[in-house]
Amino acid sequence: MKKTIFVSALLVLLCSASFSQEHESTKKTQEYRTLLGHDKHSGFYGAFTIGYSQIEDKQAVVFGGRFEWIAGHSIGLGFGGTGFINENHFEPSLNSDVFLTGGYGGLYIEPILLPNSPVHLSFPILLGGGGISYVTENFDWDHNMIQDSEAFLIAEPGAELELNLTRNFRLAIGASYRFTTSFDVGMPQSALVNSSALEGFTYMMTFKFGRF
Repeated sequence: MKKTIFVSALLVLLCSASFSQEHESTKKTQEYRTLLGHDKHSGFYGAFTIGYSQIEDKQAVVFGGRFEWIAGHSIGLGFGGTGFINENHFEPSLNSDVFLTGGYGGLYIEPILLPNSPVHLSFPILLGGGGISYVTENFDWDHNMIQDSEAFLIAEPGAELELNLTRNFRLAIGASYRFTTSFDVGMPQSALVNSSALEGFTYMMTFKFGRF
């Protein structure tokens, strides 16, 4: 009698387990899926950047920030902006110190290679627009004057070496290159600055905070 009860209980448990597995399998098969996959992780981050470049063959400081949503650990989509200013220099034709300053921003697309590795690569690309100003320093009036400004479109691909320092903080060291549409900025009595002055490399350090 005890043997019969034991065998019956064992059969009930086996049938229940089989039904449960079958139900779970059916549920997974019928689960709604997207192009990114139903089990893909998503995250986000905000970042600020400081860097060095040369603009019109003069040393320049570059600074900026960006915000991105990360799909499946492997690609970021977002927006950001960058500002720049080069060192002032004497312009004989104007008998004044001058410098260039401006900024640009737009859409960021950032493929990330091996994101779960403590050290990995990312390839941020900025597509957008901006403006540049030609500024003179007036020592008599003790302030700067914008003499001319021009707008441009820009594409800036880059490459970064990323370090996963903590779960929510990454440090990236990298470089990017600016490609711009044509422009001329300056004053009629001075040598005009064209788009080739802005095209070139930027070397930067980026601090990223978020949920990766």
